[in-house]
Parts: sequence; structure tokens; C-alpha cells
Amino acid sequence: DSIVMVEGEMQEVSEGEMVDAIEKAHEAIKAQCEAQNELAKKVGAFGNKREYNHETHDEELRSRIQDEMYPKFYEAGKTGATKEERKSRFSDLKEAFMATMSDEDKAEKGGLASDYIKSAQKKAVRDLILNEGLRLDGRKTTEIRPIWTEVDYLPGCHGSSIFTRGETQSLTTLTLGTKLDEQLIDGALVRKNEKFLLHYNFPPFSTGEERPLRGTSRREVGHGNLALRALKPVLPPTHECPYTIRLVSEILESNGSSSMATVCAGTLALMDGGVNIKAPVSGIAMGLITDLDSGKYAILSDILGDEDHLGDMDFKVTGTADGITACQMDIKIKGLSFDQLREALEQAREGRHHIRKAMLTEISEPRDDYKDHAPRIVSLEVPGDSIGAIIGPGGKIIQEIQAETETTISIEDVDGKGMVEIAASDKAAIDAALTRIKQIAFPPTVEVGEEYEGKVKTIMPYGAFVEVLPGIDGLLHVSELDWKRVENVEDVLKEGELVKFKVVGRDPKTGKIKLSRKVLLPKPEGYVERPPRGDRGDRRRDRGDRGDRRRDRGPRPEGPKNEG
Repeated sequence: DSIVMVEGEMQEVSEGEMVDAIEKAHEAIKAQCEAQNELAKKVGAFGNKREYNHETHDEELRSRIQDEMYPKFYEAGKTGATKEERKSRFSDLKEAFMATMSDEDKAEKGGLASDYIKSAQKKAVRDLILNEGLRLDGRKTTEIRPIWTEVDYLPGCHGSSIFTRGETQSLTTLTLGTKLDEQLIDGALVRKNEKFLLHYNFPPFSTGEERPLRGTSRREVGHGNLALRALKPVLPPTHECPYTIRLVSEILESNGSSSMATVCAGTLALMDGGVNIKAPVSGIAMGLITDLDSGKYAILSDILGDEDHLGDMDFKVTGTADGITACQMDIKIKGLSFDQLREALEQAREGRHHIRKAMLTEISEPRDDYKDHAPRIVSLEVPGDSIGAIIGPGGKIIQEIQAETETTISIEDVDGKGMVEIAASDKAAIDAALTRIKQIAFPPTVEVGEEYEGKVKTIMPYGAFVEVLPGIDGLLHVSELDWKRVENVEDVLKEGELVKFKVVGRDPKTGKIKLSRKVLLPKPEGYVERPPRGDRGDRRRDRGDRGDRRRDRGPRPEGPKNEG
């Protein structure tokens, strides 16, 4: 009849809508649980629970520690100390008691004593909250820790922010990439490209620890996924923001709610980078302290790490002014009633509003434009049958365009159409790449009599092949290079050189384009055109009938004979 765990991603729904959805889901879950119980009964496994028996107990030691240590922990909890000060005080109290034990008792009961001390500390902290409404750092149950924020903290990034709440701090950076930077999700049931990435890093030094880094932990993956789900509903559609967006949250200090600090810092970094999000998102972690005997409970806003550890609930809620975007709840007690859930959500809404208000004092809306050093992306739709021509054999053409214009180009087939994305930090580079691609995808016709400029592709003894338009070459004959006689083509042109020319015609048989360079040059003074050669006819026939020359020669004179 109660809630055990909640995990969700929403499109700015209200608290009431969320509770209604959970209630309906709860009814469906009951039917599933009943079916499982029936199956367990059929195989004789229903109700077979093993009881946990503690290995040893020492009631005398437990009572002594409870009587001596509980009041000391209770008073220490009232001081409103910082995390490190509180940790040091609790540790000193524990060491002071352990010092009263003999070496023999320490060896025999040291482990039990340590467990009993932890229990006394936990009860003291919980009773302090339930009885006096006072928390370990001196706050009331609904109070939020002091907040400090700053955007453009790292000017070299496409966007950045630092968000500090109490002793929890996140430094988040924004990187804007192209379609080539999308992450391929290759799962068992889904295969897709993800345009929004969020990475959460929790280094050991953030909690004052020192240990080797052995790759990304499950905790980091889970917290990053929660923050991603919180921000994803407010991102602009692809046609407004064609970028691949990557946020990286570095937790520099942690004392609870670091994932919610990531959400807040991520929102600020997006706004600093000029990403036109629908609305700013803030997040808060709620806690719960309950006394099952008396029925008393207290819901805590913006919990500390100790309150997470010693409390009964960790309930994270993120959202905008209009509603919730994501949530995650884990509890340590048997369950949470729907009345408690409603109260926690309402208290979380007020906390989110307070945090969002503090964030908006730093930057109230997304910047009008992206940073100057952020890449600019232009999209272009081309005919599907031109994709191959743009890419070229083995990617030759597209790689050539990228190298010459210093851009990044991606192209894909979408429903039979080619979608091209061109990215560069320089507008002139994008324009140059656009021109090249448009010439290939929408090739203009080569007009006879028009002047062009193209690159010399190949030099031959009889002339040079020059690129008139992308993919269209013409022959610039050696006789059309200059008004004067040219013996060697390479004396005038070099491969890769740009040359201006005029299209003077087409070969009627082959359709090849004829080019001329000399017609664009001034004609030398006194230049006389060579007259065209006349029709010389069949010179062999003009000689007349020469007859049988061998018969006309007569007999050959005989030479002297060799004797002997």
C-alpha cells in the first residue's frame, strides 16, 4: 500500500499529475505482485523468509554506550558545524569512549562498540530533527543552503558555469559539436544516435579522499543519466539548434545533492553558451526522517550527505517553473505513503523555485548568440541522387572540400533526400563550402561565350584539362594559351594553378568543352591572323596517271660478270 521507489522522466508535468500517474501505476503493480505470489505458492516458495540473527550481542555495552554517547552526540549535532568540523567532533567523541575500554575489551568487543556508537549517533541526529526541527548544519527542515553561481567561468569553452550550494560545487562546461560528434547508442533493443550528452565526474578529492581512478563508476553513470533526463525536455528542436551538445560536470566538492548541482550548473552553462532552452531547470534532493513508533516524520529540503546516510529517503526532483522534468527516489523504510509523497513534492516545488530564483540573478535568459569561437553550422537539403557526387570516389570530393575550406561536413540520406551539415568557426569558410556543394548538387550549365575561372587538373603535351565547374572539365588547347606560339604548356600553366578562360565551343562529335585563354588577353600590336588552309584536295589524284613505271624503264643494263 506504499511507494518503494520512483524513477521517471517527464515533460513539465505538475505535482498533482505526477502523483495521479504513480497511483495508477501502483494499482497495476499490485496485480503483477499478486500474480507473482500465486506463482510462488504453486511452487511452494511463498512466505519462505529467512530470519537474520546477529552473531553476538552485549546488552550491557549497548546500554552503556547509549546512556553515555547519545547526549554527547545530541549536543554536538546542535552546533551547526561544517562537514569536516562535525566529522572531527564525532570522531573525537568515539575515540574518547574507545579509550575508556581495556585492551582486552577492545580486542573482544571493539567491533560491537563501534556499531553501537554509530547507532547512538544516528538516533541522536534523527531525534534532534524530529524533536527540535534542527539539522546538523543549523538549518530548519525547509531551508536551502547558501547558493553562489557564476557563468562564463572558463572563457575558452563554448559555455561554462560554476554552481555552489553549501559545500557542494559543480563546474560544468558546454561543448557544441557537429553531427559527426553524435554518440551511437547500440543497445539490445535500440540503435540510435544521441545528440545530447552529459558526463558526470565525481573525483575522490571532492569528498576529501584519495584513491586511484579506475574508470567511470556506476554511480557516475547513474547520476549523469538523471541530470541528462532532467535537461533533455527543455532543449530546442534540431531545426533551431543543429549542434551535438555535450555537458561535462566536474564535482569539485560534495556534501550531498551533487547530481542536482549538476542540473543547475548545466542549465547555466547552456544559457551562457547561447543554447535557447525552453526554460531554466533547477533540482533539489529531499530527505525524510521517520519514527515508526510515534508516527512522527520530518521532510527535509536540500539534504546533506550525512542526512542522506542517516535518513530514510533520497528523493531528487528537477523541473522548471511549469512542472517536473525528472525524478528519482530511493527509500530505506518499508514504504512512503501518498500523503507523504504529496507533501514532499510540494516542499520540493518551493525549494526548486528558491534555487531557480538564485540562478536567474546570474543570467536571466540564454544569450542572444553563440560564443564567437563556437562553431557555426549551416544545413542544406540536396537531391538524393547528388549524394554520391558530393562524396566522390572513396570520399575524395568531400575531403577535398573540407581541406580547402577548413570546414567539417557531414551528409546523410533522409527519406531519399540528402541532408548536408557544414560546420566552421568562420562564416567565409562555410560560404565557400556551400558554394562548392551547391555547384555539385545543382550544377549550372556551361554556357558558350561565358568567362570562368578554374583549376588546372592535368597538363598534356597538346594542352591542359581545366575544371570549368565542379565535376566538369574542358580542354584548353596549346594553341589557345597565348597569341604567340607556345612550345611547352608548362611554360604557361602549372597543375593546381587557377586560370581564367572563356568557353569558345563544344566538339560536335564528343561534346567536349573547348576553352581559350588567349581571347581574354590583349592582342599584340601588328598581329596578323594566319589564313585558314584551303582545301588541298587529293594530292595523289592530282599527279595524274603515272602508268606502269617498271615497264617504262626498259631493260636494265647488264653489269660485268664475275669469272671464275
